[in-house]
Amino acid sequence: MVSLSMVLIWLAFVRGLLPGASADKPEKTQLYIGGIFPMTGGGWSGGQACLPAALMALQDVNYREDILPGYHLNMIHNDSECNPGIGTNVMYRLIYHPPPKLMLLTGCSSVSTHIAEAAYMWNLMVLAYGSSSPALSDRKRFRTFFRTHPSAVLHNQARIRMFQYYQWSKISIIQETQEVFTSTIEDLEKRAKKANITIATRQSFLSDPTNAVRSLKRQDARIIVGVFYEDMALKVFCQVYKEKMYGNRHVWFIIGWYPDNWYQKVEENDVNCTVDQMREALQGHFTTEMTMRSLDDTPSFSGLNVSQFDEELLIKLNNSDPNDTPGYPEAPLAYDAVWALALALNQTITRLTEKRVNVGLDKFTYDNSTIFREFYRAMDSTSFQGVSGPVQFLSTGDRLTLTQIEQMWDGRYYKIGYYDNKNNNWTLNHSIVRWNGPHPPYDRTLVVEDLRLVSMELYVGMCSSALVAMLAAFGCLVFNVLNRNVRYIAMSQPGLNNIAVLGCITCLSCIFLFGLDNSSLSGDQFTVICQARTWVLVVGFTLAVGSMFSKIWRVHRLTTRAREEDKVVEAWKLYALLGLFLAVDVIIMTVWQLTNPMTRYLEDFPQEVPEGSDDIVIQPKLEHCTCDNFTIWLGVLYGYKGLLLLFGVFLAYETRDVNIKDINDTRYVGMSIYNIVVLCLITAPVTILISSQQDATFAFTSLAILFCTVITLGLMFIPKIMNYKQKSIEETSQPLQAPGVTQEEEEKQKRLQEENDTMKKQITQKEERIRELQKSLKELLKEGQKMTNTFLAPPGVGRLRATGNNFTRLSASSMASSSAVSSYASNATEVFEEVLDTPPPKYRGKAPSISFDVGNETIERVPDHVMLPTVKVTLSDEPAEDGGQFESFL
Repeated sequence: MVSLSMVLIWLAFVRGLLPGASADKPEKTQLYIGGIFPMTGGGWSGGQACLPAALMALQDVNYREDILPGYHLNMIHNDSECNPGIGTNVMYRLIYHPPPKLMLLTGCSSVSTHIAEAAYMWNLMVLAYGSSSPALSDRKRFRTFFRTHPSAVLHNQARIRMFQYYQWSKISIIQETQEVFTSTIEDLEKRAKKANITIATRQSFLSDPTNAVRSLKRQDARIIVGVFYEDMALKVFCQVYKEKMYGNRHVWFIIGWYPDNWYQKVEENDVNCTVDQMREALQGHFTTEMTMRSLDDTPSFSGLNVSQFDEELLIKLNNSDPNDTPGYPEAPLAYDAVWALALALNQTITRLTEKRVNVGLDKFTYDNSTIFREFYRAMDSTSFQGVSGPVQFLSTGDRLTLTQIEQMWDGRYYKIGYYDNKNNNWTLNHSIVRWNGPHPPYDRTLVVEDLRLVSMELYVGMCSSALVAMLAAFGCLVFNVLNRNVRYIAMSQPGLNNIAVLGCITCLSCIFLFGLDNSSLSGDQFTVICQARTWVLVVGFTLAVGSMFSKIWRVHRLTTRAREEDKVVEAWKLYALLGLFLAVDVIIMTVWQLTNPMTRYLEDFPQEVPEGSDDIVIQPKLEHCTCDNFTIWLGVLYGYKGLLLLFGVFLAYETRDVNIKDINDTRYVGMSIYNIVVLCLITAPVTILISSQQDATFAFTSLAILFCTVITLGLMFIPKIMNYKQKSIEETSQPLQAPGVTQEEEEKQKRLQEENDTMKKQITQKEERIRELQKSLKELLKEGQKMTNTFLAPPGVGRLRATGNNFTRLSASSMASSSAVSSYASNATEVFEEVLDTPPPKYRGKAPSISFDVGNETIERVPDHVMLPTVKVTLSDEPAEDGGQFESFL
């Protein structure tokens, strides 16, 4: 078996490395291509390995007699420093300095972008060995561009497949601001969207990745794709180490065409981290890269297999460490690129000969489109087996190949699988894949929703209490119905009492609804429960409170409306009032439900981190029933119910001293209303304040309902039950009224009887007073003065006049002795008193004197202290024929 060293010696001899190898060879026509290699620079200096590989391919091509017969292929090259400006300058020098170049070889995407965009103007094709930018696939923009280095979008297909395999649906991105990386990420975003993978955040940086990495940490990035050149990769992962964004919570995906020891070059790149720190930060990360070497040792078209190529390349590199030589992984692509253009030129010769175009390749000029068109078609159809694998170009000038997936562990890369971009399938060696934790990291902090539920013990306890209260209420209802004709119960409006009991039972049933939650209901069912809660509580409250309000209103009407004949409130009015309250409830609730229906709302609380877990946080949530404008609707209900309670309290206060035998529960109804008002005033604000505490809210609300209903039932029915037991069966079973006579009619009859008795007493007293007055009149008549309903002044008295500005009051001793005048004056005394107290309109405001003219004697009399029947006097300024006229009255 021939050893590998013997093969290399033979190849060296064939290529003229040994003396005498090129003797007697005929002179060949020289052809030239231009080479633009990034030998130095801060980006990618892959020309250090790719240039030797290209020169090695030129040697192999030139020593093949079947390739480009009669021609010798040469390459004029220069350094682009991976800088677009410098690379463009190199291109112009290659073009404008003879001889003409048939094609340009380029590396570094940023340089290839500028060169390929302009090269077609000189009928030049560009073949790239180290350009992966997806933007270069745009045929309209880069018309003559081909590349042996596959497009970076092929990375994305493998990445998406891995994301799907490990069920990562949320990723983050960090990139260096370069067109090659921007276009790669834009393609990744499109593919991720189709795969239902969310891009949580996308950070970019120009020269300092510090802020970008910190932003990833703030966004809780877990699965991170990083695209940047090697020098920036060192800065990124140094900052990753400082931010502790590695380990069992994070996975990084980066480019795989860095040298295997790239992370050790911290000193030459002025990175403030040690090699060990970089190795720690990079532990477990993944890389994706196109396969740049054939997966088997099948000989390529050049005759070399991968192993032979690597050994010969090492000789060209002076046996230096490949990891220390930038571009070593891409060297096979540069070797195959030279072979691709040589085969295309070889095919062009054939095409020109077939078309009888008597033009040689050496006649190519930048204006010669004939050779250019045939060269382009030949390149487009080129297909061969290279040391990097099968070489064939798509219509976009791209090359399809396998994507290699590697993982670093303990500072060393391990191949874990391949992705076939052509057939869309992959192979993954799961036994090699390792994780920093017990399982693959989560793509986000796993938020576990913890729905805060009402304690089962509390719910069972409250529901049991509500059930007992409902049974007691049902017992009260049965008692009230069975004894509705008993006088003591019948006089307390048993129908309204029954409705109040039903309202209490309805309110108690709300306790069962308030405790139901999402643990036993679906979202739609809970929404229905939200609406049912409000309806049931509102209707139950109105039935209970509305019934008591109607009763207290009836009592108020019967006891406070004085001087009205009909103070009876018919029973139908009480039920109509209750119906009015229910109608208002139905209107409010219907409008509410139609415009802003109640729905389920989850309130989020601060997240809680369980002990011993970095990937899981607890997100407490609490269910609420709410809607748009909930506060407004709640205010409408509170306002309406508040007014009802406020007016009820007023009526209860007004009737607090009423003690009517047959209206026997007025005081207890008032006490029930007081109790409800107090509990409502406490419960409404407190439940709002503690709404975020599900157990406290449920307990407080349930206890408020229990206290309201139980106390109300107790006040309304315990006295009746005790009274029922104390009375004898005969007394309590006596019919209330005769057939055909209603309860209201009997009450009216009793009140009329009481009023009749009172009026009789008053009439008796008035009659006694009349008899006394009549007796006094008879005594006066016995003295000789006849008293009639109308009497005249005696002859000679003259006229009554008013003089002066003041009343003149004289003693009785100055009266005239005439018996007629004396009697007249005596009986007129009270008349004068009346006049003195209330002068006629004519004399009001003047206080005139009053006197009698009797002949030549003037008599004035003081009317005070003379107790005679009241007499009305008509005063006149004109003298009457018969003197002053006086009209008497009782």
